[in-house]
Amino acid sequence: MSGGVDSSVAALLLKRQGLEVAGAYMKNWINEDGVLGHCPWMEDIEDARRVAEQIGIEFQVVNLMRDYRERVVQYLLDGYARGLTPNPDVLCNREIKFGVFRSWALEHGFASVATGHYARSRAAPGGPTDVLEGADPNKDQSYFLCMLGQDQVSAARFPVGDLLKPELRRLAREAGLATADKKDSQGICFIGEVRMGDFLRAYVADRPGPIVRASDGCVLGEHRGLHLYTLGQRRGIRVPSNADHERYVVVGKRATDNALVVAFDHPQAPGLFQSEARVHSLSWIGSPVEAECTLEGRVRYRDPRVPLEFTPEAAGTARVVFRTPQRALAPGQMLALYDGPRLLGGAVYT
Repeated sequence: MSGGVDSSVAALLLKRQGLEVAGAYMKNWINEDGVLGHCPWMEDIEDARRVAEQIGIEFQVVNLMRDYRERVVQYLLDGYARGLTPNPDVLCNREIKFGVFRSWALEHGFASVATGHYARSRAAPGGPTDVLEGADPNKDQSYFLCMLGQDQVSAARFPVGDLLKPELRRLAREAGLATADKKDSQGICFIGEVRMGDFLRAYVADRPGPIVRASDGCVLGEHRGLHLYTLGQRRGIRVPSNADHERYVVVGKRATDNALVVAFDHPQAPGLFQSEARVHSLSWIGSPVEAECTLEGRVRYRDPRVPLEFTPEAAGTARVVFRTPQRALAPGQMLALYDGPRLLGGAVYT
């Protein structure tokens, strides 16, 4: 229970089904030094505790700070320091929520870990468990589960996956839950209401370098550090638009000379749109795809599924060719793979 309305209703629904339910808050990060401003973990714990009392279930706080720092925060910082754009939310699900925390739950006698994800699971009799997109297309979070394995999803429950968000809010209000009208979190995973740029500035040293135009190599200004920018970024570059009001967009990051490469934001910008990509660290929820085939992919969380040709290569890598060019495929980000609404797995852009 994160202290939000989604996990609150998930607990409520399980309790109404007559299951033995206990609530737990994963204490992953408390912003000990205060450099990131307001991190509302104490308020979230109290909100989760109040909801547990209202539902009539036990509640406790599970301290996973060391594991979170080692498995998620360090991964995040190392990736950005190398010019990548890692996704901490996907890794948090695999390593922490359905990893370390799931192990803790099983050790303490619980059969499953339930969350407030907008996703659905479907278990075939005697067969594997599938993960499906959530019923609410505006809230579907199956993308963030793309790196889970079968042992993790088979011990997972997603009670709110069949609900639309307005319906979930209605259930919370009717039950009088303390979180019924609480605003959804927009922060980094379980770090809280913290913007990624602020987080990186606090923990990764700036290394300024030139901002260069892709077309002719002209130096347009100076950036604060490549870790603060990602492919496709338009805001915060601090390079003015031209007389035609065309804005610059990031199209590359060069480690060789620490240069941020930009171009005017249009479909012909070099490197901005790609029809082909290579991925590594392939992970499958069920049986791996081992032959060339047509699949669908979600290139980032908010994007729709798009068709692609998938060609497996050696050692957990693959080549994907999109039928329509995709914008800003940043190295280090995740590609979620689907067969219709069924989530097959995921991989990381090279």
